[in-house]
Amino acid sequence: MLDNSTVAVQVPSATASQEPTSESSALGGSDPHRFDWHEAWHPIAYISDLDVAQPNPFTLLGQDLVIWWDPQQSAWTVFEDRCPHRLARFSEGRVTEDGLLECPYHGWTFSGDGQCQYIPQQVEGQAAETSSRACVQSLPTAMRQGLLFVYLGNPECAAQVKVPIIEPLEEGPDEWVCLNTFRDLPYDALTLLENVLDPSHLPYTHHRSVGDRANASPVELEVVKAGKAGFDGLWAEGPRRGKLGPQDTRFIAPGLMWHEITSEQYGRTVTAVYAVPTKKGHCRLFARFPFKFKAKAPGIFMKLTPQWYNHINQNNILEDDQIFLHHQERYLEQSGGSGRASKAFYLPTKADTFVKALHQWVNQFEADPFAGESLPPALPKHELLDRYYSHTVNCPSCRGALKNIKRLRLGVGVLGVSLWGLSPLIHSGVFVTVPVALCGAAWWGLKRLEKRFYEGRAVPLRNLPDS
Repeated sequence: MLDNSTVAVQVPSATASQEPTSESSALGGSDPHRFDWHEAWHPIAYISDLDVAQPNPFTLLGQDLVIWWDPQQSAWTVFEDRCPHRLARFSEGRVTEDGLLECPYHGWTFSGDGQCQYIPQQVEGQAAETSSRACVQSLPTAMRQGLLFVYLGNPECAAQVKVPIIEPLEEGPDEWVCLNTFRDLPYDALTLLENVLDPSHLPYTHHRSVGDRANASPVELEVVKAGKAGFDGLWAEGPRRGKLGPQDTRFIAPGLMWHEITSEQYGRTVTAVYAVPTKKGHCRLFARFPFKFKAKAPGIFMKLTPQWYNHINQNNILEDDQIFLHHQERYLEQSGGSGRASKAFYLPTKADTFVKALHQWVNQFEADPFAGESLPPALPKHELLDRYYSHTVNCPSCRGALKNIKRLRLGVGVLGVSLWGLSPLIHSGVFVTVPVALCGAAWWGLKRLEKRFYEGRAVPLRNLPDS
């Protein structure tokens, strides 16, 4: 079952109100010709991945944030990740026993509304904590569909801007089964959006993972509505040469898109991506794959599959195009960026309609989140294929699985060595050789599995020999 719970927007001001049901012109700021990424809600974590016992760091639009559970308000709270005293990072501190956020440097403590509560160094009778300079801003937050969102712009506008949700999931939420994953990617959010909005790359880039070159065919895409808030698109034939039915696409500015297919054979499927800009040349992907199957068996199987195993498979897919996307955006920047995309790219077919629409949106509304900044130097291939720091270390499921696999591998190794040591005492060698061989095979298999939590494949499946 998908968590579709709705939680009221938490805006730390007297003007807080319920989230509006209709789209607001406040999205992206009041300027109709410019989209400000700060004036929008952005997801920063799956709620189930957050640790209530300690501060959780996140970077959004180049701004370091700290996420922490405020037990006094029973709510997730987000501050800028620096103490007003000496600018130390709160995320290196702790949540105290009485539910306050404590700076690790000098022990200043703060409540969820951003008010400083205690300064250990001041003498009795002083009240420096009451100064506005001792306070931090508590940012507006919202919880929707299992995600925590934050608003970096004008707090007074937060309640007038709709939280971007995957709208199909609101229809019979208990009927959906959803796979979720995330990863920090070494390219911009706009590069990620350009990639996932393009269905025509699937048969080639993801051949043997989730695609098949044999399914490649003309892709006739159409934009049916467009504006500052995004665009809607249609692929009338749909993937696999029309075998699955039409595919609807929606881009909700600035960072959410999804493809939706309703098939008479399989049911309803959605491929949704939140592209969250962390800093120039980097973004965090929140990917969601909801299914509403015709039959019960696939949903049961998906629910029984461990989350960490799904994450490994999704990392495989992401790495299919991770290397060339990292370099593609640098070539585009050298050619003049999004403003020159029509010159840099040769786009003669309708398969690139959504790519064109995205760059038109960026250019028409000056919607580059890091305008004027340059991409950092390109990374070597082994860093681009890192999984540990881009996913595993931040994922409770994968961290736990990796820890258990290491323990199991150690146990299997100790057992194998112990059995081998007993071999001189046993007359029949087969009673030792077979178990030792099995332990050796298990140890090697666990080692290979362990490696998949640290790094991706050097050669994608599409480039392996056919035989």
